Amino acid sequence: MNNSITIDINRLNRIQNQLNEAVESKTVAGCSCLVVRSGEELGYYEAGLRDIDKNLPITRDTIFRMFSMSKPITSIAVMQLIESGRICMSDPVSKYLPGFKNQRCYKDGRITCVTNEVTIKNLLDMTSGLCYPGEIYEAERDTAVFFDEAANKMHTENEMTTYELCNEIGKLPLAFNPGDKWNYGFSADVLGAIVEVVSGMKYSEYLSANIFKPLGMNDTGFYVPKEKQERLARSYNSDGNNFYEYTGENLLIQSRMEEKPKFESGGAGLVSTIDDYSKICQMFLNNGELEGIRILHPETIRFMTSGSLNEAQRSCIGGWNYLYGYTYGNLLRILKYPGEAVTLGKKGEFGWDGWLGVYVSVIPDYDMFILYMQQKPDTGTTDVVNKIRNVIFSSII
Repeated sequence: MNNSITIDINRLNRIQNQLNEAVESKTVAGCSCLVVRSGEELGYYEAGLRDIDKNLPITRDTIFRMFSMSKPITSIAVMQLIESGRICMSDPVSKYLPGFKNQRCYKDGRITCVTNEVTIKNLLDMTSGLCYPGEIYEAERDTAVFFDEAANKMHTENEMTTYELCNEIGKLPLAFNPGDKWNYGFSADVLGAIVEVVSGMKYSEYLSANIFKPLGMNDTGFYVPKEKQERLARSYNSDGNNFYEYTGENLLIQSRMEEKPKFESGGAGLVSTIDDYSKICQMFLNNGELEGIRILHPETIRFMTSGSLNEAQRSCIGGWNYLYGYTYGNLLRILKYPGEAVTLGKKGEFGWDGWLGVYVSVIPDYDMFILYMQQKPDTGTTDVVNKIRNVIFSSII
């Protein structure tokens, strides 16, 4: 950690201008940002509305759908089981989910047998060959058909459980032989199912008992109870002139989060607040503990945030320009080559984002983290975030 730096707060407060501009230009309906260094808040900023129809503002306790920012939490859960000796990263997934036995993969447009099984390590690094639904290549299209069938069962007595869904997806042909490439997909969800099998608990119960309750994350979970529903931000698309509420159920995640889901998605299913998620960030910066509660060992934190892709695997990230300069491992991006990145940054910083535009970056060298929240479909790391990053890093003296 570099203790010699200081932060120009006047420059940092330009973050508020970025949020205001995003709302005034109707890029987003509402957003918020939190910057913390050495356990002290440098600035909290908010703008806009969480519910346009009711004219409810974004507030500090607004609840947001995390989507893929659920993944770092799933990685923490898996690392806890690794620390306790209950699983190994080299374990084949088929040891826990029989649907992963005798797997096949696509090669040169044909389906063939895999030469090695998917392991827990492959899932953590997104080198498993599992996909998300899509239309570009065969495995994506197969996955899309499967997800459509699963979506038709939502909100019925036949809705698939975490175990059932992940076990069945193991029967689909993989996009490639495990370990050959990097591909963003369903791997974290399968890890959630493994946690269930090993712990003997529902995934939500495991997270609550081992992460959320110990850290005091009282607004984080897989649904929003009735008494908290008014705090849940609605999701809005925008054409630059008008907002349109999004009520779809992308990746089998319910829009209103009103029901306890049978499928508890380790890759996309959580909701949280900016303050709740800040506890995950501070735990990372504290080498695995928060306020005397140890979640992970310091060596595990160092391993988690080291990055583990080889250069062939890392080259597969190239289609995502905001990941230029980054490697990946343990469901986290890690900045390895700052000179290749599209924003200012610091080597070794790590985090992830989510489909609705939520974003986290933890910067160990500065003992700092950044959290940004919004709810706009299909956004991930946004231009707003990139501008905020530039403001923050140019505020460091």
